[in-house]
Amino acid sequence: MAGLTAPGPAAADDGGGGATVEERRLERAAPQEILRRGGFDSLAPELARALGKARSYDQARRIVVRDGRALWRRAVDRAQGRGPAGGDLSRDDDRPLYWARLAMTRELRQWEPARFALGEERRARLLSALERTSRGQDGVRFPGTGDGGDGRGGKGRPVKRILVTGFDPFTLDRDVRISNPSGATALALDGTTIRTADGPARVEAVTFPVRWRDFSEGAVERALRPYLPHLDLFTTISQGRVGRFDVERTNGAWRGGFPDNENVSRTETVPVADPASQPQWTTTTLPYKRIVEAGTGRFPVYDNTSVTEIPAGGGAPVVRPDGPTEGSTARAGGGGDYLSNEIAYRVTLLRDRLGLGERLPGGHVHTPVLQFGAGNTDPATGAVTDPQFVRNRLDIIDQVRGILRAAASSS
Repeated sequence: MAGLTAPGPAAADDGGGGATVEERRLERAAPQEILRRGGFDSLAPELARALGKARSYDQARRIVVRDGRALWRRAVDRAQGRGPAGGDLSRDDDRPLYWARLAMTRELRQWEPARFALGEERRARLLSALERTSRGQDGVRFPGTGDGGDGRGGKGRPVKRILVTGFDPFTLDRDVRISNPSGATALALDGTTIRTADGPARVEAVTFPVRWRDFSEGAVERALRPYLPHLDLFTTISQGRVGRFDVERTNGAWRGGFPDNENVSRTETVPVADPASQPQWTTTTLPYKRIVEAGTGRFPVYDNTSVTEIPAGGGAPVVRPDGPTEGSTARAGGGGDYLSNEIAYRVTLLRDRLGLGERLPGGHVHTPVLQFGAGNTDPATGAVTDPQFVRNRLDIIDQVRGILRAAASSS
């Protein structure tokens, strides 16, 4: 999500029978193929049938929570090789989860109960519950005991706790086939253990939508606040530049206006609670030097220190390769001015406001852009997958695992 340029005015929401802009993309051929070949095409109809039998709002909520959790677990299990693949798409593919969730939210948005009155407020609560559960946000479980039965690893060392976040696919009006390696990484790593130089580390993962409104409404802080004080490391992850990883040194308090998945733009200071104490910049506490030098995979990894600022006293925005100057106003962090920069800003600000900055390593990692293979780059005629596309995604996932291993090791 770094360095994006807006493609022009955001498309207006033209209705569509109650469906959102995101949900209406489901009618295109590629999403339907992805759902079918991923084995997720039956989930929305199953939710609709279950809701049709609900006799009360409480029963409907139980159905939504159950099916939302089941969707996340099914996507994680598929990515990690458990159970049937359900189709011929590679197991590492994040897109069936994204499109299945939208198919389910569309069913829920259009559902009219026969046995009780729902109302828009309670419908919104059900939609929110489906979003949270199907993104793993209510399923973070760091076990109290490890391999040694006492919360320690097999060699008597504590099991470290790592939380990572990923994103949905985005820029879908450019190419509806797009996958997001950060979302795929979240599915591949959720609930897994990695071995570091200091012993085992448990990884838990959640994902977030590419929507300005969810961030404005505090979705990031609501989801992550309960876990931050108990972590040993966190890494927000998104797709960034072609052919490289970046550890973003500095995050800025600015939204640059690029349209989100609802084709909505926002150009403003990042809205947070207690804006009077809001800093223009936050910084990573990830061990960036160690990560860069670790040799984690085939893509180069950079310590990205560049920002764009308005200098103290005003004037035009200036690119600063070595980070912000004193008293400046943010216009872009190292990771740009889109939602990847914003999640990094929000979580590092939350870290600092909770008084964890001195002890909790955390920050943002941008992955390489996930590219289709040669000959499969035309969105109108291209296949939804190809061998190079899969290999690139698998290599990115594996390299993120290596980055976490390096970051969680003390040396």
